[in-house]
Amino acid sequence: MTYLLAHQGGWDEILLVVGPILVLGGLLRLANKRADKLNEEADAKVRR
Repeated sequence: MTYLLAHQGGWDEILLVVGPILVLGGLLRLANKRADKLNEEADAKVRR
């Protein structure tokens, strides 16, 4: 286990930064899709 926590040449530190950025980006994309869908539904109700 200690070997896994040892310095791995930099790629592990990159994952610690890029991983959360990718997760937050994915959540933002999902939220935008949901918001667009709600706006389209609201526009459809107004047009009736």
